[in-house]
Amino acid sequence: MSSPPRVAVIRLSGAIAASGRSGVLNDATMAPVIERAFRKGKPKAVALLINSPGGSPAQSSLIAARIRRLADEKELPVHCFVEDVAASGGYWLACAADDIWLDASSIAGSIGVISASFGLQEFIARHGIERRVHTSGKDKSMLDPFRAERDEDIDRLKALQAQIHESFIDHVKSRRGDRLSDDQDLFTGEFWAGRKAVDLGLADGIAHLVPKMKEIYGDKTQFVVHGPKRGLFQRFGASVVSETVGQIEERAHWARFGL
Repeated sequence: MSSPPRVAVIRLSGAIAASGRSGVLNDATMAPVIERAFRKGKPKAVALLINSPGGSPAQSSLIAARIRRLADEKELPVHCFVEDVAASGGYWLACAADDIWLDASSIAGSIGVISASFGLQEFIARHGIERRVHTSGKDKSMLDPFRAERDEDIDRLKALQAQIHESFIDHVKSRRGDRLSDDQDLFTGEFWAGRKAVDLGLADGIAHLVPKMKEIYGDKTQFVVHGPKRGLFQRFGASVVSETVGQIEERAHWARFGL
């Protein structure tokens, strides 16, 4: 007797960063999860369940590239379902799929690059603190938060951002192709919800994971959810301080989308 079709579900939830703290997405943490999803149990397809406000461009690219490599190697279709948000790096991940499905209230897009920091030079001067930095190259110290901004540093940062933005745009265009509209705001960092995102070609429709997969693969479709395993110390809250700081940083990512 033939077994019912299986869909391997990979949950990609959280901000994207190289940090090893729990709840953060990066290639090192997700690699074994993704590999297991594609290789275990001969799945009929892989579904990405995404809820991410973005983060590191490099980690977004690495995760997406791994998904595409395995999809091509195993000749498996990949579907993406967005929960609250797939924005910035989160949308980079979504584009690794062959099709993207949103909830009517999901947010998608934000195809751009952002850098945010603080300027604390007046604060330390007010408290009699002197900043001492010695380098062997005039551009080694760039955008030091304890010194006033230099125009040349801002120019260098914008040049780097432009390169990353172009890579992001190329990735979206290569994956979405002629499904994308010619709206002039598509690659400005703007983001949209539900039906409007579909109209712009950022997604293929409004649908949820289980009913859509059963519509495609049959009512007897089984789902196997894959996610990163939590270590012993993480389960018992051994890194409370680093987790708290990390949660503040992640909260800032989510806040950009009103979430």
